[in-house]
Amino acid sequence: MPMIDVHAPAGAFEDKHELARRLAAELMAIEGVPDIAMFRQNTAAFIHELPADAISNVDGGSDYVRVQVLTNAGGLDRDKQIAMVARLTELIAGAPGKPPAPERIWVLLTDANDGGWGLWGHAHTNVELFDAARRELGKIKAE
Repeated sequence: MPMIDVHAPAGAFEDKHELARRLAAELMAIEGVPDIAMFRQNTAAFIHELPADAISNVDGGSDYVRVQVLTNAGGLDRDKQIAMVARLTELIAGAPGKPPAPERIWVLLTDANDGGWGLWGHAHTNVELFDAARRELGKIKAE
């Protein structure tokens, strides 16, 4: 279940909840997962506000946002990686408030190892997650 962590200076965003929702929805869309409860309820973004003095580059600048996207290993091919970085940067730079310029938004794409998804109290492999999604899709079709 993909996760996004956004680390930003305090006060950068006026509506953190809406930004988190939009980022999570965009992640689902780019990843191309089915629009089912399993993915909608377990794909999330977290906005972490940091004091301005907790962020610095070598020159002392602190108007940066760091975004880390965690997906299952192999979940994003090269086209999806490019789309993910571009679209999340666009959403963050365009968010109401005082977000930094796009060139100050860093997006890191990270893969969770197979078996590294803890969900429902169990460490799932990719196959187990795919099977759970298929079961949910099967229930929807049966209704």
